[in-house]
Amino acid sequence: MTKNYAGIDLGSNSCKIIICDENKNNLCIKNTSTRLAEGMYKNNRITDEAIERCQKCFYDYRQLLDEHNVDSENVRAITTAACRTAENGADLVKLIYAESGIKLEIINGKEEAELNLKGAIEHVLNKSEYVVVFDLGGASTEVTLATNSKTPEIISTVSIPWGARNSSEAFNLVEYDEERANMLRKEVDAYMDEFFDKIGCSQIDNAVFVATSSTPLRLASMINQFGQYDRDKADGIIMEREAMDKAISSILKAKRATLAKNPYIGDKRSYIFISAAVIFKQIYDRLGVDKITASLKSAKDGIVADLIERDKNKRG
Repeated sequence: MTKNYAGIDLGSNSCKIIICDENKNNLCIKNTSTRLAEGMYKNNRITDEAIERCQKCFYDYRQLLDEHNVDSENVRAITTAACRTAENGADLVKLIYAESGIKLEIINGKEEAELNLKGAIEHVLNKSEYVVVFDLGGASTEVTLATNSKTPEIISTVSIPWGARNSSEAFNLVEYDEERANMLRKEVDAYMDEFFDKIGCSQIDNAVFVATSSTPLRLASMINQFGQYDRDKADGIIMEREAMDKAISSILKAKRATLAKNPYIGDKRSYIFISAAVIFKQIYDRLGVDKITASLKSAKDGIVADLIERDKNKRG
């Protein structure tokens, strides 16, 4: 009988699930807006409203797992920065398990980076000696340099404790302000300094760059004028630096109401997209990139790859 596998990634903005068979054929992919970290910065607690959204999401995902006959040992569900830092993060994990039977693991920044790397590297595998993957989430951003192979070796990784949502709330960047944006840039730079301390210039010079999460996918949709945000169509698209600079410049000049009407951003993202753009550009400026591949593949894809590999190793 064919086995099915599932990876679930509860991030600070959304929760993602992928279900595939042992040949890595996708059976189900879904992305649910849970806005886990919304309103969390002030009291360092996940709000009741966010908890309710997560409960609904995991109820739905339980149905998907059952519909696709995914056994419990073939499911891995992770949660990242918001639950790592929130005072009631562990309480949410217990609640989700009690209600859905899905066991959530709170993973650290290094493991988050490893899973993102395994998922995103498929786009650029063996196209260079090294690869840099950065994942801009809602409450943290991971930047990782690794060898570019089927079994990548991490050379340097850093978890920046700022993402689109918590930085928007902390620095009041719903709309652009140069002084507040520069404060955020300085925060990002301090962690990028740590990243660069562990690498050599030749490694960066011989690397390709991949960016995961919705920010690069939305930028790719915008740059290529899809007419609306289309994450599947944007997956794997290579963006040139000049085009990214132009798109981000127009975003930073826009009022929130304008961003809300933008078909590539929308109302929910309009509150956090300025800070996302600031972080994203600061990282690719520091890396000195000419082009970046936008990737829909991320931690959830790395999870199912690990699960499938586990069973292959068991069979010998």
